[in-house]
Amino acid sequence: MRMVLLIAVLLAPLAARAAEPAEAPAVDVALVLVSDVSRSIDDSEFRLQKDGYRAAFADPAVVAAIQGGTQGAIVVSYVEFASPGDVRTVLDWTMIRDAATARAFADRMEAAPRSFWGRTAIGDGIAMATQNLATSGYKSARQVIDVCGDGTSNAGSNVEEARDRAIAAGITVNGLTIINDHPVSWAYAHVQPPGGLTAWYRAHVTGGPGSFVLEIHDFASFGRAMTRKLVDEIAGGPPGGGREVFTSIQ
Repeated sequence: MRMVLLIAVLLAPLAARAAEPAEAPAVDVALVLVSDVSRSIDDSEFRLQKDGYRAAFADPAVVAAIQGGTQGAIVVSYVEFASPGDVRTVLDWTMIRDAATARAFADRMEAAPRSFWGRTAIGDGIAMATQNLATSGYKSARQVIDVCGDGTSNAGSNVEEARDRAIAAGITVNGLTIINDHPVSWAYAHVQPPGGLTAWYRAHVTGGPGSFVLEIHDFASFGRAMTRKLVDEIAGGPPGGGREVFTSIQ
């Protein structure tokens, strides 16, 4: 009996430690890529987006930015959205710390089929990204939502309210606008709002510490823009030294 009691006493601290929740893994950035797949983006343009994401994550500059952080690692998830309710986390949280893990994430993203068609519910996309960050299971120095699209929000939850909830949670929301210079008549107001789409994103979508918007005028430029954007987001400094800026990439 004494031996049993002695063993129980010796094992008690081990059992207590085993019962403690595991400490959340630490990373430099938790990033949610939020991509517009509404009907204004056709299949060829969607493919160019995917190719651009893949090229960006394969770029040595992006890998160097990841490895240059305090933890030398980031986590990324990928969300697609269209109409209200048509929002999906296509790729859940994935840790990236080197060229191999970056390439594996990019390969999975490129292979994933398109989730939806429909209208453009940017607020729904931001809301899901905010929820993903709240439940990521990682401890990150910074949290970023990266929204890319070619039009204004024309459906779903209020985009400013979704943006403001993200900012209140300490999240930075950045944007990448894809400008349609030759829109069809039915989509003109959607893709060419007064003042331009980039100004609309700045006013309604982006916000938080160091937030910024990049602008491109063709889908072929998507990879170069996303590479630059990822480097800035991972390194923690937007172009322009912390100011919200507009940068057109042709």
